[in-house]
Amino acid sequence: MTGDTAWSRFLRGQDLVWKRMPAVWYEGPFLGDGLLGTMVYREPESDRIRFTVQHGRVQDHRPEFGSGWGTCRLPVGHLTLDPLGTVTGVDWRLSLWNAELTGTVTTTRGTLTLAALIHDEVLAVRATATGGERAVWTFHPEEAISPRKISEEPPAGYAAHPPWTTRTAADGTELVLQPLTAGGQGGGPAIGQTATAYRRTGDTLLLSVGHSAPSATAAETDALRNLRRAASWHTLRERHRTWWHAFYQKSFVSFPDQRLQSFHWIQLYKVASASRAGGPVMATCGPWLEPTPWPAVWWNLNVQLEYWLIHGSNHPELDSLASTLRQNQEQLIANVPAAYRADSSGVGRSSDMFTRRDVGRPGTGAETGDLTWALHNVWLSYRHSMDERLLRDTVYPVLRRAIAYYLHFLTPGPDGRLHLPSTLSPEYPVVPPQDTNYDLALIRWGCRTLLDSAELLGIEDASAPRWREVLARLTPYPVDENGFMIGADTPYAQSHRHYSHLLMVYPLHLVDADQPESRELITKSLAHWHALTGAHRGYSYTGAASMYAMLRDGDTALTYLRKFFDPETRYPCQANTHYTEAGPVIETPLSASQSLHDMFCQSWGGVIRVFPAVPAEWADVTLHDFRTQGAFLVSAVRKDGATRFIRVRSLAGEPLRLRHGLTGALTVLLDDGTPAGTEELGDGTLAVDLPRGREVLVHSGRRPDLVIAPVPAGAPGAAWGLP
Repeated sequence: MTGDTAWSRFLRGQDLVWKRMPAVWYEGPFLGDGLLGTMVYREPESDRIRFTVQHGRVQDHRPEFGSGWGTCRLPVGHLTLDPLGTVTGVDWRLSLWNAELTGTVTTTRGTLTLAALIHDEVLAVRATATGGERAVWTFHPEEAISPRKISEEPPAGYAAHPPWTTRTAADGTELVLQPLTAGGQGGGPAIGQTATAYRRTGDTLLLSVGHSAPSATAAETDALRNLRRAASWHTLRERHRTWWHAFYQKSFVSFPDQRLQSFHWIQLYKVASASRAGGPVMATCGPWLEPTPWPAVWWNLNVQLEYWLIHGSNHPELDSLASTLRQNQEQLIANVPAAYRADSSGVGRSSDMFTRRDVGRPGTGAETGDLTWALHNVWLSYRHSMDERLLRDTVYPVLRRAIAYYLHFLTPGPDGRLHLPSTLSPEYPVVPPQDTNYDLALIRWGCRTLLDSAELLGIEDASAPRWREVLARLTPYPVDENGFMIGADTPYAQSHRHYSHLLMVYPLHLVDADQPESRELITKSLAHWHALTGAHRGYSYTGAASMYAMLRDGDTALTYLRKFFDPETRYPCQANTHYTEAGPVIETPLSASQSLHDMFCQSWGGVIRVFPAVPAEWADVTLHDFRTQGAFLVSAVRKDGATRFIRVRSLAGEPLRLRHGLTGALTVLLDDGTPAGTEELGDGTLAVDLPRGREVLVHSGRRPDLVIAPVPAGAPGAAWGLP
């Protein structure tokens, strides 16, 4: 896989294709740059083609109405391409390599040839007409009101914002200006503005969206500046392709299931279209807002699952979750009750991109652990980069306050153990009277991580004795004959989609398959979780797949993963690889890619496990520059069911412990051809002396061919889209 030609050829085989018009958002093409997003599908009850125009920063700013209404994402509008004739066919391709939609629309009057991309907050579309057709573009602003209106009435006192206004700038650019006011249509002080600017030159239309708050004018300036910076279609496309071509070549994975392989590469395209470091944390829909009861950021599972795949795929530049928590530390303090703000932080179940949402108190049945779980993601970002700034500036200070909030409520019981009063295991319908497993797992992980982090940072923290005491005295996880319970006196007794009661297993890895006494408990808990049916959702299957991969059972992992793609499943993956329940939820398909990562390479607990859970039917797998904890880049090839070689590059000089899966005498060579220092640790694990910036090659038998290339498709599958 060297050179643009090889990459272009490979990724073309993963493209989405349409031979008929998509009718809904979860069938159509999608474009984005981490801020601006568009989805393409038929305008309802017409022959027009809709290009949605939505933006990740466009939201309301009235927190008194809650995250579902007052600080929710707000719609912007949509473009339509209005053909003169009746549409008789489409032939579209979403090129992953170029991140560009191209193709034709055939009508009774002629043909429209399309191209579209998004870069630097500019949507660029081209439509060339032949025959008797004509390319007519129309922008349709949408009402600035919460998409949650599809599921409930607005709260008392809520009013929609004033209507938009339009004007034409001196250079001919059209502007749609949406004012935001404290009192909605009732007036009051201005609290922000959304501005859409677009201009058409020949066959090309360029459009940009700006949003500002509290400024009521800056959005217009931003949108116009974005258009000026874009210059032209050709200039923008050149910059766009340069970014995307470099993006893909940071890592490589190939395996024999063509449809799943294509799905995986589409998820990388999707997450890069939805998130960039420094930008807004992904809402449940990413930048592609549609009618939904969830027009906000959800912190009790969704946001965590959204970001896992960026680590193994070697894309830290997409991590807007870490930057969001770093930038909003004062708001996280303000979210806890005033009595605890001196040392505590938290976030409620859902919020805007600024993390605005109060968190309840333990003892009231509130959901309190979501910030701690989100910080586990940031800790993963640290572990995969070993960037001490992440640990010092975000993980340590914010986790210290998140755990401090818990510690205010831990109390000793008659058994001498520390117990936590009632908290909610996310969205489970029964609240345990105490000791919810979700929170016990997060407390244990948090205290261990704080102690380790303080040592790494050279900090003598006055709270360290308390963290050690908590680890020594915290009550064990409640279990029963079926495995892990929801909490004390509260069995897992009804089907539930979340796996919050299993967090100690995955992703925290506090209880794991390397502990002989734990394997039966994990297996029993997993089986019971899925034995009670009726409420499972897509991420219930991807979560089970990852847990079975951790148990080194690749065949069962694949069985559960495929449930997500089974059209007979109640909530399956959709035609364009997006996913919907009562509205769009982006995390589930992204987490399916992480399930694949967990089959191919795991690095929890200080050990890199190469090909730990590859299904038997996938005899060939190739990895290249797969990023692991400890900041290693792993390349490996498996052929005919056997690992041929492993090559590891150290970016940080961390200790390398490699569970390699090779048989026979090993050859372990550094990049200068000299033998590396090694030590056998047992259980197939090899310790290797690998300095920072160096590579080591590990193989058995004769020196293997080190070529990184796609593996042959053993299970051909139809393209995604509507082929």
